[in-house]
Amino acid sequence: MTIYDQIGQNKLRTYFIMGFFIAIFSGFFYIIGQYFGSPTPYFLLGITISVLSSFGSYFYSDKIVLFTTGAKPASKKQFFDFYTVTENLAMADGLPMPKLYVIDDPAPNAFATGRDAKHAVVCATTGLLEIMDRSELEGVIAHELSHVKNYDILVSSIVAVLVGTVALIADWIMRSFWWGGLRRRDNEEGGSPLFFILFIVVLIITPVIATLIQLAVSRRREYLADASGALLTRYPEGLARALEKIENDHHVMRTATTSTAHLFISNPFKKKQVSSWFANLFSTHPPIEERIKILRSM
Repeated sequence: MTIYDQIGQNKLRTYFIMGFFIAIFSGFFYIIGQYFGSPTPYFLLGITISVLSSFGSYFYSDKIVLFTTGAKPASKKQFFDFYTVTENLAMADGLPMPKLYVIDDPAPNAFATGRDAKHAVVCATTGLLEIMDRSELEGVIAHELSHVKNYDILVSSIVAVLVGTVALIADWIMRSFWWGGLRRRDNEEGGSPLFFILFIVVLIITPVIATLIQLAVSRRREYLADASGALLTRYPEGLARALEKIENDHHVMRTATTSTAHLFISNPFKKKQVSSWFANLFSTHPPIEERIKILRSM
């Protein structure tokens, strides 16, 4: 598969994810409506929220992600190496210069976001910029620019917003239900006990399904970005050393959330990564050791 095939697949995957999200979210509300005896209004509410979230995430996902992470614009004067490394690599890769942002956080990490190359953003933490030498920083930035060129940023940013929406709505419904705000009174007409059971199951399963989509997208794209980044710099050892530094640092990011964790070059929560299939199913990133091994075999 060529890089252009991957780009085309990522564009198609974006529309698939948005359509799947609308179907899952609308069905989620339909089941809730069945329990409360009014499926049509709930179904229409689900469609409205999901459509607005899908299109909103397409156009504003980068701004939402930057806001939730507390990122601030990076000036060339203050972050000279960050700016010039990105400028040089973007020029070499035939990409427009992305906007640069910095998160004031000692945990070394970075991510890219935006809907396309013209609206791309590359963001790094102060911790990463402090500990990387120039060749290691080039490896990290090349990795992030590869996400931009491969259209990973569009898929990942949309997934981040949609997963966050599902989790927020599910949490609100669960809290409202248990505290009585959404409980159906005994004398009201509504769903059978079977629908009550289905309601609870759907309430639990829907965020899990959304999260699994998020994680699957994240793991696959990291390997491709590592390879594309190494091809851009012609020096895979730079990224390998950068990943080693990130892995050996014990800081945990303060501003990362479960819905944005997959955007970063490395898991911002520093969870111990194990090799079992089931554990990796719920991991935002492939094992760093494996990524380093592949880079050093190039």
